[in-house]
Amino acid sequence: MASANTVPEETSNNSYNIPLRYRKMENLHIVFWLFKDVAWCMVWRPLGIAMIFPTLIISIVIAWRTRQYMSELAHNLAITIWITANSYWMISEFVGFDNKHLFGQYTFKHLALIPFSIGLLILAFYYGYWKPRHKNELETM
Repeated sequence: MASANTVPEETSNNSYNIPLRYRKMENLHIVFWLFKDVAWCMVWRPLGIAMIFPTLIISIVIAWRTRQYMSELAHNLAITIWITANSYWMISEFVGFDNKHLFGQYTFKHLALIPFSIGLLILAFYYGYWKPRHKNELETM
């Protein structure tokens, strides 16, 4: 069994096993994420803003726990950054500055494109640079 600070153990057939406590955390993460997005859709400001914290914290913990596998780390970092961008966008709508002009045709809502793009760059780095150069390393993807 893997300790709390390690990646799940591998079996002799190179399968990736996720300990139950990790899977439970991932499932709870989905619940928080859905509550955040439902609250956003229904304009329930306090709940939406409150759900940012557990959603984001759990995504960071998941990324940390899977850091030994570059494929997992890259995808989990992209998810964390996606949640950050998504949360900024939600707050910009809740507070009412989403449609205020930043410059030209761009509004403050468009600032969410920065973290969204960072997430895409992480995945582009993984698929375009790292993975082709590490073909023989054990990965989950």
